[in-house]
Amino acid sequence: MTRAGLVAAAALPLVAGALALGAQSATADQPSGRQLLNGTKPAWATAQADKGSAADSGKVTARVYLAGQDAKGLAAYAAAVSDPNSASYGKYLTASQVQARYGATKAQIAEVTGWLKSAGLKVTGTSQHYITVTGDVAAAEKAFGTQLHNYTKGGKVYHAPATTASAPASLKGAVLTVTGLDNAPKTSKHDDELPPPDAVFKNAGPFSSYYGSKTNTSLPDAYGTKAPYAIQGYTGAQLRAAYGAGKYTGKGVRVAITDAYASPYIAQDAAEYAKRNGDQKYKKGQLTQVLPSDFNSTDICGASGWYGEETLDVEAVHAVAPDADIVYVAGASCYDNDLLDALNKVVDGHLADIVSNSWGDVEANETPDVAAAYDQVFQQGAVEGIGFYFSSGDAGDNVASTGVKQADTPGNSPWATSVGGTSLAVGKNDKYQWETGWGTKKAVLSADGKTWTGFPGPYTSGAGGGTSSLYAQPFYQRGVVPDSLALANGGTVKQRVEPDIAAVADPNTGFLVGQTQTFPDGSLQYSEYRIGGTSLACPVIAGVQALAQQARHGIAIGFANPSIYNNYGTSAYHDVTDHPLGQGRDLAVVRVDFANAFDASEGTITSLRSLGKDASLNATVGYDDVTGVGTPSKGYVTSTLPQRTHGGR
Repeated sequence: MTRAGLVAAAALPLVAGALALGAQSATADQPSGRQLLNGTKPAWATAQADKGSAADSGKVTARVYLAGQDAKGLAAYAAAVSDPNSASYGKYLTASQVQARYGATKAQIAEVTGWLKSAGLKVTGTSQHYITVTGDVAAAEKAFGTQLHNYTKGGKVYHAPATTASAPASLKGAVLTVTGLDNAPKTSKHDDELPPPDAVFKNAGPFSSYYGSKTNTSLPDAYGTKAPYAIQGYTGAQLRAAYGAGKYTGKGVRVAITDAYASPYIAQDAAEYAKRNGDQKYKKGQLTQVLPSDFNSTDICGASGWYGEETLDVEAVHAVAPDADIVYVAGASCYDNDLLDALNKVVDGHLADIVSNSWGDVEANETPDVAAAYDQVFQQGAVEGIGFYFSSGDAGDNVASTGVKQADTPGNSPWATSVGGTSLAVGKNDKYQWETGWGTKKAVLSADGKTWTGFPGPYTSGAGGGTSSLYAQPFYQRGVVPDSLALANGGTVKQRVEPDIAAVADPNTGFLVGQTQTFPDGSLQYSEYRIGGTSLACPVIAGVQALAQQARHGIAIGFANPSIYNNYGTSAYHDVTDHPLGQGRDLAVVRVDFANAFDASEGTITSLRSLGKDASLNATVGYDDVTGVGTPSKGYVTSTLPQRTHGGR
């Protein structure tokens, strides 16, 4: 998983029922006496790439995820308890009740363990969610009823199942799925120490203190007018005003944040940032961390780059919801297994009701086996009253970065809330002016200073969004998402579309963040800079949800999507479009950057950043695939009060 910029491979075909993925379904080629574990044969394991059988002595490390006692019942109750129009709405269960009613039993775990051992695999770990095993290829083939072949992928050779893996039918559906039967880049190396922070980044300026406050009239026109300088970075007061915080502060609410690794400087950086920027001082115990026993894969995952992600998430949540408690739950690496472990810790211990996750990947890199494991966590969370929020991505439709138009994951899950992004204008006296969908084109100032070279310039980045190829349309999107989007992939089956909701993400109208960084002389110093991405939008929405939960007198919102769509078209949202000042009136800001990203010793670069130009995606009137239903308005925080429900969709 990545923090923001995403990569892709080949698309994987998975179609699940609306808000139902978890129980494996029978198919025409179901082997006698076996239960197929659908999606376990990766899409890249094609006949053309097949290089023959893997050596029997080759090594396999796998996770066997447990389906629990009633996977279908879990999905059904998760939907009912989250729907404002259901009689079961808000009737959450405790973590222990979820385990007792839906979790794997001791007998199931014992039966699955016995099967794995009988095949010659060694059980290396057991939890209430999965069993980890190691062994040779021959034992894995015996256990999972498939041959492992060698396949070429990206110029390298990996082993993978030649057919869909399966489990004995005698286990009566106790196995949800298995991951790890292929050995494409998932090797982990344990590290005793985390690396130092990344090299320093600073913004050059000049800046606007609020949108439009400073304009250089000597620069060339853009769209028939002079563009203002980019802001230095919005602060908590500006974001709270823009999204209608009012008197609410998130008091009594706990927000969890998951990322990979953990910044060694997070407590001091967060405290210093709050002190410098007028945010409320952290109370004792308000910011806590839950860390794994050790970390792995620090080099390949770029561990130090995740420090900034954690710092942004913590500081953004606190800026929007200054009284909310924050618990940071670290993944041991950027791989799915370790991030799933972090999410499971939140659910098993009910560490928070709101979970912000500023990471993801493109949908083509998601395999159905891993998707099933994520969905199970989200469903268990929903039943407990826990909602999961994910960034929608920072590469628009992903065509420029991957060559394929596709959505992002895990926000593509119908059980998660996908958070899109906007460009935000907050004016004088913290007054909300407008938003566009986040999508940027960049044109550099010519050498003579008279024109913007190649105006408006190439596309650089923008909010992710689009139509899933893996999931059918969930019930809450019916009647809201236009058919032109739901059917965008062709065919007659409407699909899940993301995002669901949005907030500021454009780094040119972004958030001021403070972090310890590595300076050119090797010293570690605290420094502040402007940042964006849907990695900003996600914790902002998590903070707003904390305000809304406080308004509900602490009653958990839980899985928020049914409520979000239930209020579609009301004053709860700013309906964001790419042309908020009228059709044909485009917008841009001027940005000045240090050529070396640190100081003026090597000069500066002045560029024009056009707003509201997100690849092939468009923010339009109504629901769209850049901003979803829109961004929170002054009415949003109180729009989810328990008594406020209306017409079913």
